[in-house]
Amino acid sequence: MLRSWCLASPPAAAVAVAVRLPLRRRRRMASRAFQLRLNPLTGDSEWLVVEGEEEEEEAHQTPTPPPPPPRQLLATTSYLDMLNDSARNRAYRRAIDAAVTDPSSRVLDIGAGTGLLSMMAARALAAVGDEPTGSVSACESYLPMGKLMRRVLRANGMENKVKVFHKRSDELKVGDDLDSPADILVSEILDSELLGEGLIPTLQQAHDMLLAKNPKIVPYRAITYGQLVESTFLWKLHDLHSNETSAADGVWLTPGGMERIVSVKLQQHAMQCDALENEIRLLSEPFKVFEFDFWKRPDSHRETDIKIRTTCDGRGYFSWILLGQSFTQLPLDGLDNQVLRIYNMDWCDHWKQCVWFTQEKGIPATEDQVISLRARHNQTSISYQLNFNDEVCDRSLPGDHLTLLPERIALYGDKDWRSALINTIRNALTVKSSPTCVVADDSLFLALLISSLSPTSNVIAMYPGHREKGATYLRAVADANNFSINQIQVIGKRASSLTADDLKYKKWGSHFIMEVKECFRGKIYDLWKSRCRLTDVEGFDHSVVNETLGACGDLPGDQQGSCLPYYVWQCGYTKKLSEVYSLMDFNFSEPIHSCFGKTKIEFSHDGTCHGFAVWIDWVLDDKKSVILSTGPDNRYWKQGVQLISKPVEVNPGKSVMHVEASFDPSTGELTFSSTSSTCS
Repeated sequence: MLRSWCLASPPAAAVAVAVRLPLRRRRRMASRAFQLRLNPLTGDSEWLVVEGEEEEEEAHQTPTPPPPPPRQLLATTSYLDMLNDSARNRAYRRAIDAAVTDPSSRVLDIGAGTGLLSMMAARALAAVGDEPTGSVSACESYLPMGKLMRRVLRANGMENKVKVFHKRSDELKVGDDLDSPADILVSEILDSELLGEGLIPTLQQAHDMLLAKNPKIVPYRAITYGQLVESTFLWKLHDLHSNETSAADGVWLTPGGMERIVSVKLQQHAMQCDALENEIRLLSEPFKVFEFDFWKRPDSHRETDIKIRTTCDGRGYFSWILLGQSFTQLPLDGLDNQVLRIYNMDWCDHWKQCVWFTQEKGIPATEDQVISLRARHNQTSISYQLNFNDEVCDRSLPGDHLTLLPERIALYGDKDWRSALINTIRNALTVKSSPTCVVADDSLFLALLISSLSPTSNVIAMYPGHREKGATYLRAVADANNFSINQIQVIGKRASSLTADDLKYKKWGSHFIMEVKECFRGKIYDLWKSRCRLTDVEGFDHSVVNETLGACGDLPGDQQGSCLPYYVWQCGYTKKLSEVYSLMDFNFSEPIHSCFGKTKIEFSHDGTCHGFAVWIDWVLDDKKSVILSTGPDNRYWKQGVQLISKPVEVNPGKSVMHVEASFDPSTGELTFSSTSSTCS
């Protein structure tokens, strides 16, 4: 059952939220090639390595279908969000203007995107001399984006002022592509984790091969900060064993003695933490972790020991949160006159705050306690190890462990979610004798649940992402859940690829398929401002990018952007303007076919409507007695948000909106359209 409700814009006096984004434009490094694909398990557009052993394995863990057209992919990236970030753009313009003071400057832009920074550099170059002899070169390795950049350059009359290379920066050669080493490097390859887009290896190669001695760099410096906090909600995102103990339903993903066999991924997790302002208790003052000076060649590895004094008592359920990174943009003499911080700014989503979780429950802390933190960074990430009272928190993991996203950890530990599935599966098993059950996704819980409830059932776990790691995990926990591992066959591929040859149990009297998947997974953007169409960006016309990047707001005529997946609870200020309406039904007891639905939404509150949220309520049994909702009240799921072409002022009893939805099974695409009217 697809449901919807309408969202409002913030009131004029609303306080803006300051947080940013996890996944952006993963770059290629060394000799490896990256390809942009849509991850169906998360909804994120990702840069996947198509060469190299480590990245190949990751690609197998989250298999993806052939990529959809570039417009669909580029709409889910953060290019549009960045270009709508006026504070970011203004800081870069001022820093570039300050850096380009010599008419003979040779400027290199790595990861040029739409060419905004390149055009800023070309304009600054023209401003410092009547006949500048310098040059601007732009490097963009992703071909669709490179083609879009050429269109932007032509629209601004700069196609002859910026030389474009459709290459990785490590493929550029001085004397071949570049006439001489560059004096100035400009780039924006900074993600929420700071290093996740290959910043260090890119700068190392540039300093070694592409830059002159003592170059000017924009950005000039970056500083990362952290803060210890306590939060019950965030604790639920990583302590699965405690939540299973509380559920007490007899199904154990983390049996006693194996508490760490399932854990949250050991990485910084980017999220919009300002949305949790009332649920986070600060346990320390902010502290500096690392300072990176980009004007010199960065080190591949560093570590530092930090002493943190707690400011109050705390259980320490959740370790600490990286409050933000201060990106210094002025690349001159280190005066840091132009600083861009990713917090205390207007809401946007291409940078977020980052969360690092402690081991299991965390460790109690007392006021005025000194805690030791060891921070390490490699070429692509920063990691941390806490030491409470000289006791080091060991983060090593057993060989049969699985690492999951925080939202999946929280869902597996949710008592109501587990109860709904247990009741549904128990009722289904009473109808079928010795059934063969196909778990069509990567659900650990379903495979264990069915095997525990029905020792005579045969379970086929597709596990397209977990694959052999999932099989190893099941073998490890089989005894604790009182079932034989011989009951379960792990296929390691998508259900759509299943053939009779894949099945060990070829003679079955009956079977049913239970597939649990998260709907509308993907990146999150502000409901309006960060996704609206572009016109002028720091003096440059960007209107040609709107269709390709999936601009959603203030579009001409009845044109509408794509419905994109968001965690609505992290979307800054939102206001519910209507009740929940049913939009379209899917009947999974029949073959999936084209569907169409429409509804009339009557508003229950006044405000400015920018769009509507859609989600699926899963009806798990034929009696409709067990329903799981993935709506905005549930923080573990993403919803779809459709921004309408123009904001509409609505009033109860006077305004209505007609929403239509259609589903194409050949592409798996849901599309929406809407019209608004005023009642007479």
